[in-house]
Amino acid sequence: MTANRSPARLRVAIDVAHDRLAAAGVPSPRHDAEALAAFVLGCPRGRLHVAGDLSAGQQTVFSELVARRAKRIPLQHLTGSAAFRYLEVAVGPGVFVPRPETEVLAGWCIDALLSRTDKTPEPLVVDLCTGSAAIALSIAHEVKGAVVHAVERERAAYEWADRNVTGTRVVVHHADAADALADLDGSVDLVVGNPPYLPESQRGDVDPEVRDHDPDAALWGGPDGLAGPRMIELAARRLLRHHGLVAVEHADHQGELVAELFRASGEWEHIAVRQDLAGRDRFVTAQRDRMAD
Repeated sequence: MTANRSPARLRVAIDVAHDRLAAAGVPSPRHDAEALAAFVLGCPRGRLHVAGDLSAGQQTVFSELVARRAKRIPLQHLTGSAAFRYLEVAVGPGVFVPRPETEVLAGWCIDALLSRTDKTPEPLVVDLCTGSAAIALSIAHEVKGAVVHAVERERAAYEWADRNVTGTRVVVHHADAADALADLDGSVDLVVGNPPYLPESQRGDVDPEVRDHDPDAALWGGPDGLAGPRMIELAARRLLRHHGLVAVEHADHQGELVAELFRASGEWEHIAVRQDLAGRDRFVTAQRDRMAD
């Protein structure tokens, strides 16, 4: 068997897994089948064609993982990690799995910090509702000298975040984002938040991976879904210095509603609704106008 060809048994195993996942309604059956095979083989998905075949033991493990994925257990819970920008963060039961669209939110924050004109050597950043700490870690990784505080209220999610930030400059606080870090009031350069924002009426409309495995506290934002964004606006208003920046994620139908929350307070300028890579409204940004206090 040559090393530069996909072994027949591995190819067949992936095809069988694809069919099983597709029949179970998994949205990306080919990707997930290949990702699970790569996880079992201990190689990047892009190297499957030279990875060799599955041993008998690996085939058993692979089949078990595929069966669990067919039950709509999230792929990231099975592999134990989620990719986010240039990092991998540990995830599992009790913490929200970071989504690709949130990478655009994190990217905007990173670009804003890198292009700031005041050239603060150590910009102060607060990530509210941090979950796995993916946003906080990405900012700390990509913005040299950034001082990043991450806040998470839910105990299980906090423990995942605390695990992920070990050995980094990010500090995680087990606290309620609404009133956390009062000692930083009026001094923060950037506040970012991916709060719960789904309306309660959508409980029956979300995928099983979300409904059954993401924590409720990370999903549901009250009857209109805006309780989370409202809380972020209030907390950012308190924390930010004059001309400090805020970025808050929201559902794709909430862009103008969230922007109006900021307009209504009269304490923000340069309010903008921004899109994800699919062109959907995804987050609102604004600049603090403390002169309005």
